[in-house]
Amino acid sequence: MRDVLRRMARANRPHLHTLTPQQARAAYEAGAGVLEITPAPLPRVEDVRIPARDGHALPARLYAPRAQAEGALPVLLYLHGGGFTIGSVATHDVLCRELAHQAGCAVVSLDYRLAPEHQFPTASNDAWDALQWLAQHGASLGLDSTRMAVGGDSAGGTLAAACALLARDAGLPLQLQVLIYPGTCAHQDTDSHFAYAHGLVLERAGIQWFFDNYVRTAADREDWRFAPLLAHDVEGVAPALVCLAELDPLVDEGVQYADMLRMAGVPVELEIYKGVTHEFIKMGRVIAEARQAHAAIAAALRAALGTSPVVDK
Repeated sequence: MRDVLRRMARANRPHLHTLTPQQARAAYEAGAGVLEITPAPLPRVEDVRIPARDGHALPARLYAPRAQAEGALPVLLYLHGGGFTIGSVATHDVLCRELAHQAGCAVVSLDYRLAPEHQFPTASNDAWDALQWLAQHGASLGLDSTRMAVGGDSAGGTLAAACALLARDAGLPLQLQVLIYPGTCAHQDTDSHFAYAHGLVLERAGIQWFFDNYVRTAADREDWRFAPLLAHDVEGVAPALVCLAELDPLVDEGVQYADMLRMAGVPVELEIYKGVTHEFIKMGRVIAEARQAHAAIAAALRAALGTSPVVDK
């Protein structure tokens, strides 16, 4: 991890928060695969469209470890990170391929709409619309909508946590929520936000820039869809796997949310990966903890969804 940080410093590329959103998206996408593992080959990868409540067709990508004709597969709706401003299906392609491969389930990765063009609560609405659509129409894609999970990293983890709460309220059963270093607090004022504010991939100024793009008013920060820690009641939500990075501004709020779920009687598996930073999940070529996290997430999905890993031939 230290070597990654040194190489990033030597590259001396501009911080994303000093760029326009469009420039930041291009820069993030250009570097997204540099530290990734080799993409897992899958027999079925196809682009699909999922309708949002306003009629917009949301791009998504379906990954499946077997052909549609071989039977319905349970599904994970995956929501990428990027501060609601950057990131895409493309930037998280390798991760979603690996999860489908190891977990033996389908993964649907969603291109929800990004800020500042689409501010709060558009991303949350898009994610929830996609989850509901999969529950109602997943069979048309060869999916078993009775066995579903939702997950994401960073901002995508925030969206996944919100979806789990909305699903509970709507009576939509989920078997698991996978929260990878999720944002859960309203004001980024925990100790870790100050302890790890600089020099560790995700910086305080960058977080502020992301959220300035996303929120419309101060009141948006007090909405539990932005800050799940503000939810009045989390009892009865789906069991959670919470994967955190030790050297991350978001680590404290991740622990706090896991504790909040546990106090409400929700089964929680919490793992804090030592010595790594935000974004480590996408650094599997050089960071062993990323590969360990892939395996842990896949194992949790297999246990929750009743699947088996793909056997390499």
